[in-house]
Amino acid sequence: MKSNSMTIKKILALVLIMIMTLFTLTACGGNDAENQSEETTKLILGTSADYAPFEFMYPDDNGDMQYGGIDIYTAQYIADYMGVELQIENMSFNNLLTSLEKGQFDIVLADIEATDERKKAADFSDPYLTELAPQFLVKAENADKFKSYSDFEGKTIGAQTATTKYNIISDIPDVNPVALQNVLDLIKEVSYGKVDAILVDGSVAQQYQATNDDLAALSFEELGHSADVCVAVAKGDPKGLLPKINEAIAKMNEENKMEEFKKQASDFADVWQEVSAPEEDGESDEE
Repeated sequence: MKSNSMTIKKILALVLIMIMTLFTLTACGGNDAENQSEETTKLILGTSADYAPFEFMYPDDNGDMQYGGIDIYTAQYIADYMGVELQIENMSFNNLLTSLEKGQFDIVLADIEATDERKKAADFSDPYLTELAPQFLVKAENADKFKSYSDFEGKTIGAQTATTKYNIISDIPDVNPVALQNVLDLIKEVSYGKVDAILVDGSVAQQYQATNDDLAALSFEELGHSADVCVAVAKGDPKGLLPKINEAIAKMNEENKMEEFKKQASDFADVWQEVSAPEEDGESDEE
């Protein structure tokens, strides 16, 4: 009789332990779900707000500075599709991909082409935009001086720091390359005649030509062809963002949203401000 009683007590003790373990696991599972929910309620965008019409800042009706631009509207569309809040962080372009690798951002949009070199440091979405080939911007009164690509030899030409455009001008024979961090500063340099020309992405050149009568955009075959622009995520896509990003891009393309985003950015041409973040230590990336 005593033996049966002891057996029952042991069984009850085991049952009690199993129940307590179950409650503990359930509680832990609830915390994990809560943490996962918190992690997916916000999408952090890293960008460099000095590259209109892709990313810039402008004052709203209350005078408060807001982010705008093709890339900003694209990122907002992706965030809305994913059902999360978009948080925008401004940083020098030079360090965007490095900071992405460190986990400071979830995504980077900054008119970035998915070059073979960049694919070593990050993964990329399907293209959301086809960018025009780079173009020179010169003073309109000097446009006739540049009939061919060779006419830029020996000239002083500006480009944005640590970009593929700077690499291009550096390869022109006898050129005096000038690197500046901010595109607006480059525009001032060519407008005031301090450089003979600057080299920027085609869309940027076209936008500034449209809003500045004293500037002319010039294109040449030697500058290459159009390029695909993509969203960058950390190498290996550790947060599993790319599938949803690609779904959003596909839907965005179906709705022809890019034309809407371009017009929306252009509407701010009179008030946009290109705002550079402070230069940070680290390796530089190319635009």
